[in-house]
Amino acid sequence: MGDYIIRATAANKQIRAFAATTRDLVEHARSIHNTSPVATAALGRLLTAGGMMGAMMKGEKDILTLQIQGSGPLKGLCVTADSKANVKGYVYNPNVIMQPNYLGKLDVGAAIDTGVLSVTKDLGLKEPYSSQVALTTSEIAEDLTYYFASSEQVPSAVALGVLMNKDNTVAQAGGFIIQLMPFAEEEVISKLEKSVEKITSITSMLESGMTPEDILEQVLGDVGFEITDRIPTQFACNCSKERVSKALISLGKKEMNELIQEGKEIEINCHFCSSHYKFSVEELKELYRFVK
Repeated sequence: MGDYIIRATAANKQIRAFAATTRDLVEHARSIHNTSPVATAALGRLLTAGGMMGAMMKGEKDILTLQIQGSGPLKGLCVTADSKANVKGYVYNPNVIMQPNYLGKLDVGAAIDTGVLSVTKDLGLKEPYSSQVALTTSEIAEDLTYYFASSEQVPSAVALGVLMNKDNTVAQAGGFIIQLMPFAEEEVISKLEKSVEKITSITSMLESGMTPEDILEQVLGDVGFEITDRIPTQFACNCSKERVSKALISLGKKEMNELIQEGKEIEINCHFCSSHYKFSVEELKELYRFVK
Protein backbone atom coordinates (compact mmCIF):
# COMPACT_ATOMS: atom_id res chain seq x y z
CA MET A 1 0.00 0.00 0.00
CA GLY A 2 1.43 3.39 -0.99
CA ASP A 3 1.61 6.58 1.02
CA TYR A 4 -1.67 8.32 1.75
CA ILE A 5 -3.43 10.87 3.94
CA ILE A 6 -6.74 10.39 5.73
CA ARG A 7 -8.98 13.43 6.19
CA ALA A 8 -11.65 13.19 8.89
CA THR A 9 -14.03 15.15 11.08
CA ALA A 10 -15.00 14.35 14.66
CA ALA A 11 -17.43 15.39 17.39
CA ASN A 12 -20.05 16.64 14.92
CA LYS A 13 -17.44 18.59 12.95
CA GLN A 14 -16.04 20.34 16.02
CA ILE A 15 -12.69 18.73 15.11
CA ARG A 16 -10.96 18.26 11.77
CA ALA A 17 -8.11 15.81 11.48
CA PHE A 18 -5.47 14.53 9.08
CA ALA A 19 -3.21 11.50 9.47
CA ALA A 20 -0.56 10.31 7.04
CA THR A 21 1.85 7.51 6.31
CA THR A 22 4.75 8.78 4.19
CA ARG A 23 7.56 6.22 4.28
CA ASP A 24 7.93 5.88 0.50
CA LEU A 25 8.07 9.60 -0.27
CA VAL A 26 10.54 10.28 2.57
CA GLU A 27 12.75 7.40 1.41
CA HIS A 28 12.61 8.80 -2.12
CA ALA A 29 13.72 12.20 -0.82
CA ARG A 30 16.54 10.54 1.14
CA SER A 31 17.78 8.63 -1.89
CA ILE A 32 17.81 11.56 -4.35
CA HIS A 33 19.36 14.04 -1.88
CA ASN A 34 21.64 11.50 -0.15
CA THR A 35 20.70 12.97 3.22
CA SER A 36 22.27 12.00 6.54
CA PRO A 37 19.94 10.40 9.13
CA VAL A 38 19.23 13.66 11.01
CA ALA A 39 18.70 15.54 7.72
CA THR A 40 16.34 12.78 6.55
CA ALA A 41 14.38 13.04 9.80
CA ALA A 42 14.05 16.83 9.51
CA LEU A 43 13.10 16.77 5.83
CA GLY A 44 10.76 13.81 6.32
CA ARG A 45 8.86 15.60 9.08
CA LEU A 46 8.43 18.75 7.00
CA LEU A 47 7.45 16.78 3.87
CA THR A 48 4.80 14.92 5.89
CA ALA A 49 3.44 18.18 7.30
CA GLY A 50 3.52 19.72 3.83
CA GLY A 51 1.43 16.90 2.39
CA MET A 52 -1.25 17.24 5.07
CA MET A 53 -1.28 21.05 4.93
CA GLY A 54 -1.43 20.91 1.14
CA ALA A 55 -4.51 18.69 1.44
CA MET A 56 -6.14 21.43 3.54
CA MET A 57 -6.15 23.77 0.52
CA LYS A 58 -9.11 23.77 -1.85
CA GLY A 59 -7.98 25.33 -5.15
CA GLU A 60 -6.63 23.19 -7.98
CA LYS A 61 -3.61 25.47 -8.41
CA ASP A 62 -3.02 26.38 -4.76
CA ILE A 63 0.60 26.02 -3.64
CA LEU A 64 1.96 25.87 -0.10
CA THR A 65 5.60 26.58 0.79
CA LEU A 66 7.10 25.74 4.18
CA GLN A 67 10.56 27.13 4.81
CA ILE A 68 12.73 26.82 7.91
CA GLN A 69 15.87 28.87 8.37
CA GLY A 70 18.01 27.95 11.35
CA SER A 71 21.31 28.84 12.97
CA GLY A 72 22.33 25.17 13.33
CA PRO A 73 24.47 23.09 10.95
CA LEU A 74 21.45 21.99 8.90
CA LYS A 75 21.02 25.69 7.90
CA GLY A 76 17.42 25.16 6.85
CA LEU A 77 15.00 23.31 4.61
CA CYS A 78 12.24 24.02 2.13
CA VAL A 79 9.13 22.06 1.15
CA THR A 80 6.34 22.88 -1.28
CA ALA A 81 3.02 21.07 -1.71
CA ASP A 82 -0.10 21.35 -3.82
CA SER A 83 -3.73 20.67 -2.95
CA LYS A 84 -3.41 17.09 -4.24
CA ALA A 85 -0.74 16.35 -1.60
CA ASN A 86 2.11 16.21 -4.09
CA VAL A 87 5.19 17.36 -2.18
CA LYS A 88 8.83 18.10 -2.85
CA GLY A 89 11.62 19.50 -0.73
CA TYR A 90 15.29 19.77 0.08
CA VAL A 91 17.70 20.46 2.95
CA TYR A 92 20.26 23.25 2.68
CA ASN A 93 23.03 21.09 4.18
CA PRO A 94 22.10 17.42 3.63
CA ASN A 95 25.31 15.89 5.02
CA VAL A 96 25.03 17.00 8.66
CA ILE A 97 26.06 14.39 11.22
CA MET A 98 24.83 14.94 14.79
CA GLN A 99 25.19 13.01 18.03
CA PRO A 100 21.86 11.57 19.24
CA ASN A 101 20.05 13.61 21.91
CA TYR A 102 19.80 12.57 25.55
CA LEU A 103 16.94 10.20 24.66
CA GLY A 104 19.08 8.49 22.03
CA LYS A 105 17.00 9.94 19.20
CA LEU A 106 18.00 11.93 16.12
CA ASP A 107 18.56 15.49 17.32
CA VAL A 108 16.62 17.51 14.76
CA GLY A 109 16.24 20.42 17.20
CA ALA A 110 20.01 20.85 17.58
CA ALA A 111 20.58 20.42 13.83
CA ILE A 112 18.20 23.30 13.09
CA ASP A 113 18.73 25.31 16.32
CA THR A 114 17.17 28.78 16.62
CA GLY A 115 15.46 30.35 13.63
CA VAL A 116 12.19 31.05 11.88
CA LEU A 117 9.40 29.12 10.14
CA SER A 118 7.82 30.78 7.11
CA VAL A 119 4.52 29.60 5.64
CA THR A 120 3.44 30.92 2.24
CA LYS A 121 0.17 30.07 0.52
CA ASP A 122 -0.27 31.01 -3.13
CA LEU A 123 -4.03 30.83 -3.56
CA GLY A 124 -4.14 32.53 -6.97
CA LEU A 125 -4.78 35.98 -5.53
CA LYS A 126 -2.75 39.10 -6.33
CA GLU A 127 -0.39 38.47 -3.44
CA PRO A 128 0.42 35.17 -1.70
CA TYR A 129 -0.51 34.91 1.99
CA SER A 130 2.70 34.72 4.03
CA SER A 131 3.36 34.36 7.75
CA GLN A 132 6.54 33.93 9.78
CA VAL A 133 6.98 32.72 13.36
CA ALA A 134 10.00 32.09 15.55
CA LEU A 135 10.90 28.43 16.06
CA THR A 136 9.95 27.16 19.51
CA THR A 137 11.73 23.78 19.82
CA SER A 138 13.02 23.40 16.22
CA GLU A 139 11.62 19.85 16.28
CA ILE A 140 9.14 20.96 13.56
CA ALA A 141 5.89 19.47 14.95
CA GLU A 142 5.85 21.84 17.93
CA ASP A 143 6.83 24.74 15.68
CA LEU A 144 3.86 24.06 13.42
CA THR A 145 1.59 23.78 16.46
CA TYR A 146 2.74 27.26 17.46
CA TYR A 147 2.27 28.54 13.90
CA PHE A 148 -1.34 27.32 13.74
CA ALA A 149 -2.15 28.89 17.12
CA SER A 150 -0.44 32.25 16.54
CA SER A 151 -0.91 32.87 12.80
CA GLU A 152 -4.15 31.05 12.00
CA GLN A 153 -5.72 31.14 15.51
CA VAL A 154 -6.50 27.42 15.24
CA PRO A 155 -5.62 25.30 18.31
CA SER A 156 -3.89 22.23 16.90
CA ALA A 157 -2.04 19.07 17.88
CA VAL A 158 0.73 18.15 15.45
CA ALA A 159 2.77 14.94 15.57
CA LEU A 160 5.46 14.09 13.00
CA GLY A 161 8.04 11.34 12.95
CA VAL A 162 10.66 9.51 10.89
CA LEU A 163 12.20 6.21 12.00
CA MET A 164 15.44 5.10 10.36
CA ASN A 165 16.75 1.58 9.71
CA LYS A 166 20.31 0.66 10.70
CA ASP A 167 21.36 0.97 7.04
CA ASN A 168 20.06 4.59 7.12
CA THR A 169 17.06 3.90 4.90
CA VAL A 170 13.63 5.01 6.12
CA ALA A 171 11.71 2.44 8.19
CA GLN A 172 8.61 4.52 8.97
CA ALA A 173 7.39 8.07 8.46
CA GLY A 174 4.10 9.79 9.10
CA GLY A 175 2.15 12.11 11.33
CA PHE A 176 -1.13 13.73 12.20
CA ILE A 177 -2.64 17.21 12.50
CA ILE A 178 -5.76 17.57 14.66
CA GLN A 179 -7.49 20.94 14.87
CA LEU A 180 -10.29 22.37 16.99
CA MET A 181 -12.95 24.45 15.31
CA PRO A 182 -13.95 27.79 16.96
CA PHE A 183 -17.24 26.33 18.23
CA ALA A 184 -15.66 23.28 19.92
CA GLU A 185 -17.24 22.53 23.31
CA GLU A 186 -15.19 22.30 26.51
CA GLU A 187 -16.06 18.62 26.96
CA VAL A 188 -14.75 17.80 23.49
CA ILE A 189 -11.59 19.82 24.07
CA SER A 190 -10.95 18.02 27.37
CA LYS A 191 -11.40 14.55 25.82
CA LEU A 192 -9.10 15.42 22.92
CA GLU A 193 -6.39 16.77 25.22
CA LYS A 194 -6.43 13.54 27.26
CA SER A 195 -6.21 11.39 24.12
CA VAL A 196 -3.31 13.39 22.65
CA GLU A 197 -1.40 13.25 25.96
CA LYS A 198 -1.38 9.44 25.75
CA ILE A 199 0.43 9.45 22.38
CA THR A 200 4.11 8.71 22.99
CA SER A 201 5.53 8.33 19.48
CA ILE A 202 3.95 8.45 16.03
CA THR A 203 6.70 6.22 14.60
CA SER A 204 6.14 3.53 17.25
CA MET A 205 2.47 3.48 16.28
CA LEU A 206 3.37 3.05 12.61
CA GLU A 207 6.05 0.47 13.44
CA SER A 208 3.46 -1.58 15.32
CA GLY A 209 1.44 -1.78 12.10
CA MET A 210 -1.08 0.97 12.76
CA THR A 211 -2.53 2.72 9.71
CA PRO A 212 -3.55 6.40 9.59
CA GLU A 213 -7.11 5.17 10.19
CA ASP A 214 -5.97 3.28 13.31
CA ILE A 215 -4.09 6.33 14.58
CA LEU A 216 -7.15 8.58 14.27
CA GLU A 217 -9.28 5.87 15.89
CA GLN A 218 -6.93 5.89 18.89
CA VAL A 219 -6.84 9.69 19.15
CA LEU A 220 -10.46 10.48 18.27
CA GLY A 221 -12.34 7.30 19.15
CA ASP A 222 -13.81 8.81 22.32
CA VAL A 223 -15.50 11.65 20.44
CA GLY A 224 -16.58 9.72 17.35
CA PHE A 225 -14.95 10.44 14.01
CA GLU A 226 -15.85 10.08 10.36
CA ILE A 227 -13.35 9.63 7.53
CA THR A 228 -14.22 11.99 4.67
CA ASP A 229 -11.36 11.41 2.24
CA ARG A 230 -8.35 9.24 1.46
CA ILE A 231 -5.71 11.12 -0.52
CA PRO A 232 -2.60 9.56 -2.12
CA THR A 233 0.56 11.54 -1.35
CA GLN A 234 3.89 11.37 -3.14
CA PHE A 235 7.18 13.15 -3.75
CA ALA A 236 6.64 14.85 -7.11
CA CYS A 237 8.61 17.63 -8.81
CA ASN A 238 7.21 19.58 -11.76
CA CYS A 239 10.57 20.78 -13.07
CA SER A 240 11.34 20.25 -16.77
CA LYS A 241 13.80 21.47 -19.39
CA GLU A 242 11.06 23.77 -20.70
CA ARG A 243 10.60 25.40 -17.28
CA VAL A 244 14.36 25.79 -16.85
CA SER A 245 14.52 27.33 -20.34
CA LYS A 246 11.96 29.93 -19.32
CA ALA A 247 14.02 30.70 -16.21
CA LEU A 248 17.12 31.22 -18.38
CA ILE A 249 15.20 33.53 -20.72
CA SER A 250 14.08 35.58 -17.71
CA LEU A 251 17.74 36.30 -16.81
CA GLY A 252 17.82 39.07 -19.41
CA LYS A 253 20.09 39.84 -22.37
CA LYS A 254 23.21 40.80 -20.40
CA GLU A 255 23.46 37.58 -18.36
CA MET A 256 22.38 35.34 -21.23
CA ASN A 257 24.99 36.92 -23.48
CA GLU A 258 27.68 36.34 -20.86
CA LEU A 259 26.76 32.63 -20.71
CA ILE A 260 26.97 32.37 -24.50
CA GLN A 261 30.32 34.21 -24.66
CA GLU A 262 31.85 31.73 -22.24
CA GLY A 263 31.45 29.17 -25.03
CA LYS A 264 30.74 26.24 -22.70
CA GLU A 265 27.85 23.88 -22.09
CA ILE A 266 26.05 24.78 -18.85
CA GLU A 267 24.30 22.48 -16.37
CA ILE A 268 21.45 23.57 -14.11
CA ASN A 269 20.36 21.39 -11.20
CA CYS A 270 16.92 21.34 -9.56
CA HIS A 271 17.17 21.89 -5.78
CA PHE A 272 13.99 19.90 -5.18
CA CYS A 273 14.60 16.68 -7.10
CA SER A 274 18.29 16.85 -8.12
CA SER A 275 17.48 16.55 -11.84
CA HIS A 276 20.20 17.88 -14.16
CA TYR A 277 19.50 19.96 -17.25
CA LYS A 278 22.27 20.63 -19.78
CA PHE A 279 22.25 23.40 -22.38
CA SER A 280 24.74 23.59 -25.24
CA VAL A 281 25.98 26.93 -26.54
CA GLU A 282 23.72 26.46 -29.58
CA GLU A 283 20.71 25.92 -27.32
CA LEU A 284 21.58 29.07 -25.36
CA LYS A 285 21.79 31.03 -28.62
CA GLU A 286 18.36 29.72 -29.60
CA LEU A 287 16.90 30.78 -26.24
CA TYR A 288 18.55 34.21 -26.57
CA ARG A 289 16.19 34.93 -29.47
CA PHE A 290 13.28 34.99 -26.99
CA VAL A 291 14.92 37.29 -24.43
CA LYS A 292 13.16 40.64 -24.20
